[in-house]
Amino acid sequence: MNANRSEVREFLSSRRARITPEQAGLPAFGTKRRVPGLRREEVALLAGVSVDYYTRLERGELSSASDEVLDALARALQLDEAERAHLYDLARAAGSRDPRRRRTAPGRVSPSVQRVLDAMTAAPAWIRNGRADVVAANQLGRALYWPLFDGSVKRPNTARFTFLDPRAREFYGDWDRTASDMVAVLRAEAGRNPFDRGLTDLVGELSTRSEDFRTRWAAHDVLFHRTGRKRLHHPVVGNLDLTYEALDVTSAPGLTMLVYTAEPDTPTKDSLALLASWGATTLAEELSSPS
Repeated sequence: MNANRSEVREFLSSRRARITPEQAGLPAFGTKRRVPGLRREEVALLAGVSVDYYTRLERGELSSASDEVLDALARALQLDEAERAHLYDLARAAGSRDPRRRRTAPGRVSPSVQRVLDAMTAAPAWIRNGRADVVAANQLGRALYWPLFDGSVKRPNTARFTFLDPRAREFYGDWDRTASDMVAVLRAEAGRNPFDRGLTDLVGELSTRSEDFRTRWAAHDVLFHRTGRKRLHHPVVGNLDLTYEALDVTSAPGLTMLVYTAEPDTPTKDSLALLASWGATTLAEELSSPS
């Protein structure tokens, strides 16, 4: 439970530190503040709880907090949807009677889901689990993320690629944003599945090997990965400006399908057609080559 207490303490204190009294609609009483953001007594006032009770909550004692208290905290700290869900996840983990690390079975897709992927010939698509392992892809998806699928690793992982592969900084048009979003998605997943051994090991590996990851992880930001834009610099077809949708695979809980599209009549649309042709040829050569 100590790890959970630390997570709760650091999450709540980091959210408290980013809000000024003015932003919270409070007068700035007292002398100059030693730390940024709201004081504990101000959060307690906004949430309608005693200072002593809020102090216990921020120290990690969330297991007895009611939904009403959690909702009041979320409002007081001005949490967005992802942050509010993360707070509830932390409270759920605090009340767990089985804190042992659990190994989550590797994600797999059924043949029918793979056929759905393969039927999307004009849109790159791939499926990942909560640990950022890519468990399936269509041909155009492999071609789009060619540096990720170059065969040097048994199972591609977008988090390892982002932080440990030097090619990622050239591949992603906005590496800083991609890296921050990646960590925030993993942090949210860690809240949902705090005893996932594979995820815990991944976070430990990246924290050890990448200062960029370690710094972002310490920020305790969380994010729902649903839709957005992605600018990529592909080694074959050049710059691409894509939109993506993240769709839950309902037949396989915990898996998410990422589908990328281009606006009609744009250079990116033409580049995707070129990429499809290149990918078909390259992958055919791979399959025909002796292993």
